[in-house]
Amino acid sequence: MSDELKNGCTPSDCASCGLDCGSNSSTESHNTITLTLDDDTEIECAILTVFPVDAQEYIALLPLDENGQNQDGEVYLYKFSRTEKGDPVLANIESDDEYAKAAEAFDIVLDNARKAEAAGAPLE
Repeated sequence: MSDELKNGCTPSDCASCGLDCGSNSSTESHNTITLTLDDDTEIECAILTVFPVDAQEYIALLPLDENGQNQDGEVYLYKFSRTEKGDPVLANIESDDEYAKAAEAFDIVLDNARKAEAAGAPLE
């Protein structure tokens, strides 16, 4: 997988994704990451959020088409960490139990974001 991040977030995006990219002045709506699959296919994904489960962090990615849109609502979940230099590292979630925990935690993140949006609160 490629670790290449493309800056392009608003200050609220930076606060919610936790990647500390320092890109607080761009007009893009999300940071993106390019995933390189086993067959060398590249998929551009919007970074939705980074969230903890127990002692592990996970990242939620929204795959984008050539127009920067997501038509099917599919979300990719990966383990997330950083190298000593601070570079992001993504890893596959290997067990069904771990995936279920990460998916449940992401559902809670989504529910909280929906509640905050419905209440008119700014998203962090």
